[in-house]
Amino acid sequence: MSSALLQLSSVTKSFGAVRALKGVSFDLQAGEVHALLGENGAGKSTLIKIITGAHQPDGGEIAISGGRVEKLSPAGTHKLGIACIYQQPALFPDLTVAENIGLRLERAKKFSRVDWNSRREQAQKLLQRIGAEISPEAEVRSLSMPEQQLVEIACALGTGARIVIMDEPTASLTQKETHLLFAVVRELRKSGVGVIYISHRLEEIFQLADRVTVLRDGESVGTNHVEQMNEAALIKLMVGREVSAIYPPAESAPGEVVLATKNLSCLVGGVKNVSLEIRAGEILGMAGLVGAGRTELARVLFGITPADAGEIFLNGELIKIHSPQDAVAHGIAYVPEDRRRHGVILELPIAQNMTMAIHRRIFPGTWLRFGAEKQLALEFIRNLGVKTSGPDAPGNSLSGGNQQKVSLARWLATKPKILILDEPTQGVDVGAKSEIHKIIRSLAKNGLAVLMISSDLPEILGMSDRIAVMRGGTIAAILPGKSDAQTVMGAALGQKGAGG
Repeated sequence: MSSALLQLSSVTKSFGAVRALKGVSFDLQAGEVHALLGENGAGKSTLIKIITGAHQPDGGEIAISGGRVEKLSPAGTHKLGIACIYQQPALFPDLTVAENIGLRLERAKKFSRVDWNSRREQAQKLLQRIGAEISPEAEVRSLSMPEQQLVEIACALGTGARIVIMDEPTASLTQKETHLLFAVVRELRKSGVGVIYISHRLEEIFQLADRVTVLRDGESVGTNHVEQMNEAALIKLMVGREVSAIYPPAESAPGEVVLATKNLSCLVGGVKNVSLEIRAGEILGMAGLVGAGRTELARVLFGITPADAGEIFLNGELIKIHSPQDAVAHGIAYVPEDRRRHGVILELPIAQNMTMAIHRRIFPGTWLRFGAEKQLALEFIRNLGVKTSGPDAPGNSLSGGNQQKVSLARWLATKPKILILDEPTQGVDVGAKSEIHKIIRSLAKNGLAVLMISSDLPEILGMSDRIAVMRGGTIAAILPGKSDAQTVMGAALGQKGAGG
């Protein structure tokens, strides 16, 4: 279309024998939010790297504002008004917010002095434009991941970009910050900016996007107006099967109580008088709004922030958990929310990541049993369906879903009785989500007690045998697994009568 801000026609790209893009066509109109969906490996990242000039296409044509572009480069795309906001912010941690923004926006001149007041004022205006309550004087390393994400958005706005690419922008944002981001995106759309929006959260697509393009195996399998689609249709386009395959049904009844808490509290973690039970073979889903205390409870149970009141029982016996070592010794495993920081060490081989929690068992005394480590890793790779070239491949060679499987394998290697999963499918595509759900369901079928914390309400409803809803650091309700979304959200919001 001649009116398109961006037009890609029959773009191809190969890496050796792998064809990453097979003639993909895509266009972005002015004042449009165009969602780009697909599983990991579908070609989204390759397409974005071509648009930003990081990769050169093997074939096809690219036009910006109707003019054909022969070759794109990162510097060239910046001048053409293309900005990309990545999931992991690329900021200098030891510089202030104002300095980071200034480095992006200011042109270097010989023998010129930095106008510090102007720099701070510019940063303040951009931050205020997106409603971010962040001081321009704050060092970036002192900011949370959501705050760093907002600084990246401010940088993009400051460049006056006409084409803005947002790659999983809400993956680390709270609900409040997500609403703030949506408001910014809508303002960009009003001003004629075109936004390419990539997200695994389908509910965001229906709230924000005008059109959606789905990639599968390097090909575009459909571009549609969002109002013509529903979630089931989108999932089928992405994975080639019906939505019913995403949440496998329970195959066995829960057994005896494995872990129980009575009036468990932790002042530092904000956990107050939590009483609950988790049974063998049961998936207890834990729902609640951001800040309700779900992760804080997991940290108490795993001994990261030990309880200062209340009791914990394991198979009916009172136990004390003062540290993660105590938790592991009692058969409690914890797969944390942030797999990049606490789950997988990206530079280490898969085998070392998988055996890290049982190092003394694999390497007793002074003997280095690398063969045993490799064999155990191969078993987990096979059993969990990890897509990799082998146990010696580094963690950063894996997709998000496969990194999550490696993180899960590390704790399954301890042979736990209770498995705590904090946001087990956050940031992974629909296909990987389905595979992880099958693994969780299989573990429960084999008798493992599973506590699954999730902000994804369909996941809670689709996977839980029972649902514990937290609010204000305590249990607001215990609901049957077949509860509806309104009942769960009502309990999370503190509505009377919405609990049991």
